[in-house]
Amino acid sequence: MKKRKNRSVFFRVFLISLLIFLSLLFLAGSFMGSQENHIRFLLIGIDSKDYREVSSVRSDTIMLVDMNTSSGEINILSIPRDTRTPIEGRNNPEKINHSFAYGGPELTMKTVRNLLGIEIDQYVLADYGLVRNYVDLIGGVDIYVPMDMQYSDPVADPPLHIDLVEGEQTLDGDKALQYLRFRKGYKDADLGRVKAQQEFMKNLIKQSIRPVNLFKIPGMVSIYKDNMETNVPGSNMMLYGLQSVKFDLDSINGTTLPGSAKMMEGLSYFVHNQEETDILLRELNIK
Repeated sequence: MKKRKNRSVFFRVFLISLLIFLSLLFLAGSFMGSQENHIRFLLIGIDSKDYREVSSVRSDTIMLVDMNTSSGEINILSIPRDTRTPIEGRNNPEKINHSFAYGGPELTMKTVRNLLGIEIDQYVLADYGLVRNYVDLIGGVDIYVPMDMQYSDPVADPPLHIDLVEGEQTLDGDKALQYLRFRKGYKDADLGRVKAQQEFMKNLIKQSIRPVNLFKIPGMVSIYKDNMETNVPGSNMMLYGLQSVKFDLDSINGTTLPGSAKMMEGLSYFVHNQEETDILLRELNIK
């Protein structure tokens, strides 16, 4: 993993969308030569305009992606950033997004591995620039915005100015970021935002595989190099990446770690249900 000035704060804000297709196109190929039935990696989003300029920050988005090469199914498990769990090197359980500040993507992977009891050793890390540039490259993303979205935070990085109206529309790169970064107004709070992100991701994937966008692979590679970091070997990404067409994009399952919000020692946590989590992982054939 290359060295950078900082590690960053995820932003569930964007990750869901763009990373999946790039993962399908570029990352999946790295595993195609193996005998494994699953391609599995952790998606990590950074709440910054440039992940190389962020220091000791907490992740805002953590998603486990499992692609079954036998069935063609794609399962995406969102892990709420406030999930309370033990973190190696810490005396007491903390919010899972703290793991990124303490040890970057490697410690986050280890924490997720211990939380879910599964094998995972690949990650993808990206920043806002990836979403904006990629969405613009593929011609925008069609989606139904569920409510009027207005919010402003000029001191955010990058500055945040959200102004979207309810209704079906095509979001360009800038509006896609607004949609993904919006946090207020969802009836079920953070879980509502996760659902909105998952819906955006599914639409982005479908838009990405349109034949016209396959000719934009050189541009995708450039965006990948500038805005993404991963420990997935890159030697065969392009060679095998096109084999991603074998996945059934109508079988994309977006789920969230089972559990509920709870106040503990004055802090708000998401406490996952271990029994329901084990059942879910078996149902998704991830366990």
